[in-house]
Amino acid sequence: MNALIFIGSLISLASASNNERLPRLQFTLQEPARFHYANPENYTSLFHQEGTDVIYIGGRAVIYVLNFTESGLKETQIPVTLDENGREACLDRRAAPEAECENFITVIQKVNDTFVICGTNAGSPKCWLLQNETELTDTTSNGQLMVASHITPPFPSQRSISLSTEGNLYSALSASGQGGGSIRRTYGPRRLLKTEDKWLQNPEFAGAAMVPGVSSHKEEIYFFFSEKNRTATVDEDPYRARIGRVCMVDEGGIKNVLPDSWTTFLKARIMCGVRNSPQQYNRFKEAFLLTGVEKRTGVLYGVFANAWDSTVVCAYSIEEIDKSFSTSKLKGYSSSLPAHRPGTCAFKNVTSTLAAKTLSVIRDHPELEGAIQPVGKGPLTLPTTQRFTKAAADMVLGVNDEHYSILYLGTDKGNVLKVLHTTEVAFIISQYSLFNTETPVTSLAIDSQKGHLYVGTSSEIQRLPLADCRLYGDSCRECVLSRDPYCGWDKGSDKCVAVPKGYNISSSSTILQSLDQSNTSVCGDSADLKAPSTDPKEVLVDQDSPILLPCPVRSYHAYYTWEKDNCQKRYPCSISGGSCILAPTPDLPLKEGIFRCVALENGRKEEIVSYHLVFNGALPSAPACASLATSFLLAAITVWLL
Repeated sequence: MNALIFIGSLISLASASNNERLPRLQFTLQEPARFHYANPENYTSLFHQEGTDVIYIGGRAVIYVLNFTESGLKETQIPVTLDENGREACLDRRAAPEAECENFITVIQKVNDTFVICGTNAGSPKCWLLQNETELTDTTSNGQLMVASHITPPFPSQRSISLSTEGNLYSALSASGQGGGSIRRTYGPRRLLKTEDKWLQNPEFAGAAMVPGVSSHKEEIYFFFSEKNRTATVDEDPYRARIGRVCMVDEGGIKNVLPDSWTTFLKARIMCGVRNSPQQYNRFKEAFLLTGVEKRTGVLYGVFANAWDSTVVCAYSIEEIDKSFSTSKLKGYSSSLPAHRPGTCAFKNVTSTLAAKTLSVIRDHPELEGAIQPVGKGPLTLPTTQRFTKAAADMVLGVNDEHYSILYLGTDKGNVLKVLHTTEVAFIISQYSLFNTETPVTSLAIDSQKGHLYVGTSSEIQRLPLADCRLYGDSCRECVLSRDPYCGWDKGSDKCVAVPKGYNISSSSTILQSLDQSNTSVCGDSADLKAPSTDPKEVLVDQDSPILLPCPVRSYHAYYTWEKDNCQKRYPCSISGGSCILAPTPDLPLKEGIFRCVALENGRKEEIVSYHLVFNGALPSAPACASLATSFLLAAITVWLL
C-alpha cells in the first residue's frame, strides 16, 4: 500500500473515531411556539401535565399560564403579589440579598384536582390553592393542614423539590442557614411525616420520582440529593451523592419511637465515575427517572458535577437500585436483622404497628453499606465542553418492536442535546441551538403523549416536537443514519416520517430504521456506491485574491476532504461553524480547476458540492474529477454560492 494512502487512512479512522463522540447533526432552530418574559426570570418552577398543551410557570410574584396551540400561543398571568410590609421586613432582617426579598413561586403541583401554589413570600413562605385555574385562595379553606415552611424555602436560592402522587404532596427542602434540610409528606389524606434531623447531613436535592410497585403497597418515592460527608479528609470531596427512599404506605412509628417520622426511610450512596478511579462526580445536580414497560424497571439518569463544576451523566438500572435497597446490609449494624427487614414496605397501617426494636434499627441505621454503580461502570461518553444543567428522557418503541431510551440534556450555553442511549453506547443524534444568547437551560419538561419537549431559560420558553423528522434530509440514507427512534424512512412516500403510535412491523414493514448501529444497508445501499457528481459552480476570481470555498457540513460524524482534477491532489477540509472550508497551504496552492468536497461516513463516500475555479483572463477548462459523496450543514465565508 502506498505510504501516503496508508497514513491518510489512519488519519481518517482517528478522525471518524473522535467525530463519533460529537453530536452528529447541529441545528439552529427558532420555533414559532415560544414565549418571551418581559423581564428575566432567574428563579422559576414549571408544571406540565402530560397530554395537555398548557404549562404553568412560577416566576417573581406571578404565575404564567401558557397555552400552546397550532395557531399560536395564548398567555394568562396570575399575579401573586407581595405585601410591601413583608418586603421591608425581609430587608430589615438582612437574611438574604435584596433581590431575593420578593415572592418567588417555587412550587406548582396538582394534588387531585387542586393546584397547590407556594412561594417564598420574602422570607416568610406562604401557600395558596388555585381555584378555577384563575383564583388564589387561602389553604385553610379546605380544612387540611398545610405548613408552607415545610414545602417551600424562604428564599429561591435554597432549592426545593416537590412531587404529587395519589393525592399526597411530598416535599424535600435543601439545607440552609436556618435548617438542615428535610424530606416530608406535607399535604394530603395520609399522615404527615418527616425525616429525623440526624438522617440528612446538609442535603442539596436534585429531584424526586415515584417508582411503581408490583402491588400498591410496594410503591415508593425516591429522592436524589448530595450531602456533606463529615468524615471526609482534607484531600477528599466533602460531598456524597445519595438516593433516599420511603414507602408511600408509611404511616409513621409508635408513641415512643419515630411517632411523626418515616419508618421506611433508607439512603444509599450512588457513584458516578470510573470504578476504582479517584475521579468521581459526587454532586448530584439533576435527576430523571424513566420507568420501563414492566413495573420496577427502567433507567435513572443523573447529572453529576465534581469540585470544579465539570458535569457528566450517569445511568442506573432501577432493578439494581431496588435490589440494593432490598438486600444490602445496614451501615454500622452488625446484629441479626428483625423478622421484618427495616425499611421494607408493608401493607397499609402495618408500619405503625412495627415492634420498637425494628423501629429503633431504622432510626439509628438508615444508611446502606456499599454503593450503587452506574450502567457501563462509568459516565456516558458525551462531549463535556458544555455543562449539563437539566435532563429529561423518553422511552420510544422502535419499528423492530424494541424499546429505546432518548435522553434530552440542557446545557449552560442554551443548547439541548438529543441522545440515543442503548446498552452499548450513547449516540448523540443532534444538538439544538434554540436561543439568541448563550443562556443556561433552566427547565425541561417532556410530554410523550403529545410529542413535545418544553425548554426554558431565564428569558423564554420554547416548545419543540419530539419527532422533527424533516430535519434529517430527503434520502433514506440520511434518515436512517440519524438513528432517531421517533423517525423512519417510509418506502411508500419516500420521506423521513414520524413513526405512528402503535406501528406494528408484523403487519406492516414500510418504515425503515437502524437504531442499534449506523447501517444504511436497509436502504439498499452498497459500500462502494457513488452518488452522481454535482454540477460544478463556476467561481471567477483574481489570481491574487484570497480564495475560500465553502462546503456545507451535513453530518459531523463524516470525514471531509477536498479533491482536485481527477483526484490527483487532496486538500484538508477545515470545519468552521456549519461549513468545511477549503484551506490551501504553501505546499498546495490553489490553481485553476475543479474542486470537489467529498464526505466519508458509514463506509460510503458522497460528493457534497463542487466548484470550477477560474482566474480572470484565463479560459475555463473542462471538469475532470469523478464524484464521491456524504453530508453536513455549514456556513461559508468569502464565496457563498449554495
